[in-house]
Amino acid sequence: MSIQAINVRNQFKGKVKEIIKGDVVSEVDVETPWGIVTSVITTRSVNDLQLVVGSEVVALVKSTEVSIAKL
Repeated sequence: MSIQAINVRNQFKGKVKEIIKGDVVSEVDVETPWGIVTSVITTRSVNDLQLVVGSEVVALVKSTEVSIAKL
């Protein structure tokens, strides 16, 4: 899968620095050239995206929500 286009303007490419897994939700810290962006996403999504420390991702920021797309 690759992202062809997306309407979110605030995109920050980076690498996963830390994952704090919970039973239902997890915190994913993404290190970007502009600093750390933290996303709270479901643990199922962390597992489905196969996110691990060092994964290259894009943090998609919209209002108060931060989504993660694996590269």
